[in-house]
This record gives sequence, C-alpha cells and structure tokens, in this order.
Amino acid sequence: MSAFEQFSLQTSPEEWRPERIARGELRDQRFELPDGVSGVTFDRARLVSVDFSDMRFTDFSVHATEFVGCDFSGTAFEQLSMGSTCVRGPWDRTDWPQSVFRDCVFRRTRFATRTFFGNVRFERCIFDGARLRDQTSTFSAEFVDCVFLGRVQNVNFWGRPTDHLTALDRDRNDFTGNDFTSAELDYVAFKHIDLHAQHLPGLPGYALLDQISERVKAVLPLVQRWPDPQHQKAAHFSLEFLADMAREHNDDQALVSPSDMGRKLPPPLREELFDAVRRTTSDTAPG
Repeated sequence: MSAFEQFSLQTSPEEWRPERIARGELRDQRFELPDGVSGVTFDRARLVSVDFSDMRFTDFSVHATEFVGCDFSGTAFEQLSMGSTCVRGPWDRTDWPQSVFRDCVFRRTRFATRTFFGNVRFERCIFDGARLRDQTSTFSAEFVDCVFLGRVQNVNFWGRPTDHLTALDRDRNDFTGNDFTSAELDYVAFKHIDLHAQHLPGLPGYALLDQISERVKAVLPLVQRWPDPQHQKAAHFSLEFLADMAREHNDDQALVSPSDMGRKLPPPLREELFDAVRRTTSDTAPG
C-alpha cells in the first residue's frame, strides 16, 4: 500500500491566495484544476504518470514532493519553485526536504525566467527544447542521467551548494551522467562539477580543455598582434574571465567554444583564437 494519503486539492487557509494546495498520491491521469484556478502548491505529494502537458500555471510550487514519469510537454510556468523550503509560514532553516522529478519529460516546456530550483533532484529526465534560459538560482539542484536537447542558455549548474545550510544536509550536489551531446550550450557554467563524468556536446566547436590558465597566457601574444585595439580589449577580457572561472570553479579546466573567446569579436577572430587555445597544450577532450 502507498504511504501517501488520498489525493486532494485544498483551498489555501489564506483566503486572499487563489492557488490550491495538493497533497496525497495521484496516478495515471490528467492533472486538473478547478475553473478559474491556475496556481498550485504541491506539499508532500506523489504524482505518478500524471499528464501536465500544455497546461498554463501562474504559480507552481513544490515542497517535499515526488513526480515519477510525468509529462510536462508544452507546459508554461509564469512563476516556478521546484524545491520550496516550506509551504507557508517562516522557515526555521533546519529542515529543507528534497523534491524529486524522476523519468519526467520537459519537451518545449516554458520554464519561468530565473526559476527558483531549490532543493530538487532530477533523475533520468528529458529536457527537449525546454526553454531553459537565465536560470541562475540552481545552487541546490541535482541532475543525474538527464538528457538535454536543443538550446540551453545562461544557466548555472552547481556541483557544490553556494550556501552550506544545515537544512540542506549535504555539501555536494549530485551531478553525473548527464547527456549534453545534442545540446547547444550558450553561456552555460559548470561550477565544481566533474566534466569528465558528463556526456558533453559532440557538435563541432566544443572542446573540454585542461590547463586553461596556461593556455590563455600562451595565446595573449597572438592577441597583441591584432591591429584593432577594440578587438584586443574584447579578447583580453573574455580570456581572463575564462581563466578566472576555470581556476575558481573547476580545477583549471573548462568546456570551451568559440563564443568564449569574445562575443564582440568577428567570427574569424573567434575561430582563430579558439584554434590557438586548443593547440597550446594537451587537449583532454575525447578523440
């Protein structure tokens, strides 16, 4: 028998809040909200093979909840919190249970910009053309054996929580086995993450490199020979930023693409510099 109670949708005890509070277990059906309601908070619930596809939520919050095999294809979120600290009332900073999404599909899903991911774990989930853009509040999120397809833009992935809270009960985020081979990564940062434990883009124009600081130092004389001072300035800034981030976050290694050489540079100069950075010392990328 399930340890969860029968599923229920309750009105908020705070009358001015329009969203519903979902508790208990729901299986093998379409998720429905009452007419005129577009917000829901999941509190200690379990949802298995539930269809959320093409729904629109003004507010979607998750606390200590498990989603298994759920379909979020085409779902749109205006406000989204994937692993809330509490449902209502003050947080005592001692208890922050994890929410889990396992074997879920996020296809063409419209994530709210700057979603608060919170204490959440994704296992074997598919992010296919999901609008993962401008996601920086991910410092407590875990990703294991997930697949990313399409463009992923301005996203931070953290292997170490930025705040060592006793409520989180860990000092590492599990981040391994994720497949980015068919993803287009645009300003994506991997911080304190073992890049060799991921499947990185197989598309042309990406390279997993070690000794970033030495590589940058070696190619700076090339930049100095460029005739345009503005090009020199842009390249210096981008290369120094790349080296600083690699040293601080990933043991002086990084996944590098031509865009990391300087977005304000003409494409031929970006490619020239990218090739030079790759050639300077041992390339750790497979193949």
